[in-house]
Amino acid sequence: MKTIILWLRSALFQVLMYGGMAVVGIVFAPWALFSNKGAIAGARAFANYTRWALAFAAGIKTEIRGEIPQGEILLGSKHESFMDIIMQLSVLPRPKFVMKRELLYTPIVGQYALRLGCIPVDRGKGRQAIRKMKEEVISGRADPGQLIIYPQGTRVAPGEKRPYKGGIVTLYQEMGTACVPVAVNHGTFWPKRSFLRYPGTAVMEFLPAIPAGLEGADMLKQLETAVETASANLRAEAARARD
Repeated sequence: MKTIILWLRSALFQVLMYGGMAVVGIVFAPWALFSNKGAIAGARAFANYTRWALAFAAGIKTEIRGEIPQGEILLGSKHESFMDIIMQLSVLPRPKFVMKRELLYTPIVGQYALRLGCIPVDRGKGRQAIRKMKEEVISGRADPGQLIIYPQGTRVAPGEKRPYKGGIVTLYQEMGTACVPVAVNHGTFWPKRSFLRYPGTAVMEFLPAIPAGLEGADMLKQLETAVETASANLRAEAARARD
């Protein structure tokens, strides 16, 4: 019976989320078409609605910890689930993502990503895209914001080991800003490539910033240590809550 209820609640959440995405995307489209403020407002409305739907339908409470980054800054985030993006959209003032170019062709998502100022990256051409972004910010064609990159390059299941790539080092050095590590335990509740959503408390934690100006290898080591340690602690906390 518990399994049936889990499936039903997960199905209800999927209906609410994708239905909400369509409605919000259409309602905010006229504003988003002419202003990135409209795109930000639409994305935040969808993210906050989805957090509500997670709690209402799937029994997943969401929590933000740490100081929310402001201004132009780099974020190096653990990536376990689409929930990572939702949580970041819900609280960051001007979020922008380094994303796979293929996502541009996803209905609604791709159009809003462009208006948010996200950076579509072809595999193997990340440095070129990053430098173009920096030039646009300096020239005033793009507004500064919180630039989010997932340094492992893809979603990684809880406990899975995958190296941190050097693209974030390029961003860190090109932008000359601090880097905020971001830990999550979202994959415990919204697993990669799974229909099911498991109840509990999902947490995203903004950790103390790594200052600008460090050597690339030192910065990457600090980032990986901070993110992996904090994410493991959040998973352990979630496991204790289930016992």
